[in-house]
Amino acid sequence: MKKVHDFSKGKRGAVLRPTGKTRITIYVDDAIIKRFKAESGKTGKGYQTLINEALKSYVGLAEQALTEELVRKIVREELTANG
Repeated sequence: MKKVHDFSKGKRGAVLRPTGKTRITIYVDDAIIKRFKAESGKTGKGYQTLINEALKSYVGLAEQALTEELVRKIVREELTANG
């Protein structure tokens, strides 16, 4: 290993940019941030991730959780359509 490293041509930032995401700057009310940070402490997810999930849900891009109720509904629909 070298005793001295040359970082003069180095670049700051992530090595790989995340695909499908764009970095933006927005102003959000303090109360909103406080609420999502509190939820973050309960769930263990980052508050920005929670905000993103809430926005996805609002615009209809969120995936539905696969619950017992949803499985029953899907099975009933399939049996009705194929029966």
